[in-house]
Amino acid sequence: MLAQTAGLQPVGRVTCKRRAPDAALFIGSGKADEIKMLALETGATEILFDQSLSPAQQRNLERHLEMPVNDRTLLILEIFAQRARSHEGKLQVELARLQYVSTRLVRRWSHLERQTGGAGVRGGPGEKQIELDKRMIGEAIKRTKERLAKVKKQRQTQRKQRDRRNSFMISLVVYTNAGKSTLFNALVKARTYTADQLFATLDTTTRQLYLGDTARSVSLSDTVGFIRDLPHGLVDAFAATLQEAADADLLLHVVDASSPDYLEQIEQVQRVLSEIGAADVPQILVFNKLDAIEKINFPLHMQDSFDLNEAFDGACQSVERVFVSAQTGEGLPLLRQLLASRAGIIQPDEPVAAQ
Repeated sequence: MLAQTAGLQPVGRVTCKRRAPDAALFIGSGKADEIKMLALETGATEILFDQSLSPAQQRNLERHLEMPVNDRTLLILEIFAQRARSHEGKLQVELARLQYVSTRLVRRWSHLERQTGGAGVRGGPGEKQIELDKRMIGEAIKRTKERLAKVKKQRQTQRKQRDRRNSFMISLVVYTNAGKSTLFNALVKARTYTADQLFATLDTTTRQLYLGDTARSVSLSDTVGFIRDLPHGLVDAFAATLQEAADADLLLHVVDASSPDYLEQIEQVQRVLSEIGAADVPQILVFNKLDAIEKINFPLHMQDSFDLNEAFDGACQSVERVFVSAQTGEGLPLLRQLLASRAGIIQPDEPVAAQ
């Protein structure tokens, strides 16, 4: 799915089980030969690994396979680069890309060993091209971090203004492609870009959501989606964006109810929330795509509780769950009433009507 989202067409797949990755090739030489033969048979022009490769492993694999080799991290970076629209999003992707490239200069390309300049009267050999590139990338990383720091200050100012207005903050968190932006559009009548693909939206959007018949509203933020093995470089680069989730009063954890892997996806989102310091923020599980569920698996109740097993620390937490379809609107009135209850607009002991 990541390859297709990036505009590539997968033509073959090879799996490999090892007790530990090979230091030189990540996989064994025999498996590397098998991949090379499959690539020749299928006409593949690039090899993708669904893991993160070290610079040395990537270099050795390219020499052995005689074709470009990329890993999961670069693939996600490419998708993020295609999707980023705002100034902040582009800065965050650029920082993650520069940090990734900076570790892959050493002995990867022979031209980087050429020396520039010459020996002076008291000087030694001239500076190598690789040293120039390292310094240029280091300076670019420093500039990008400084620009992101300014963006972070702007976000902090915006949060302070919301705090002064006593605005109740709700953030959407989700495993990518669970219908987060579609739900966001349905709740606040926005026009955020939606598509049946991974990471369709990266840029944070905040809108006012009016609840109930009162004049009070809450702030709803649409943030970047999560995914299994999200590169740490991206987590660091998107710290300003992900901070929206950590500072929220309530998280709407959107789950693709039609996915057979929804339990694993819930666990992965919980892991990322723990990394960014948002594990203790109250949550409501929103099981979306009710329209895509087969009738035999249709829920008996539109609202119930769900035992949220946080495998990373062994804790068990029971949270409220509601079933909705952002596409058809089914269950949205129930969700709105539940949000109003959490925001204090209606009393918590008021019965919440089922649809």
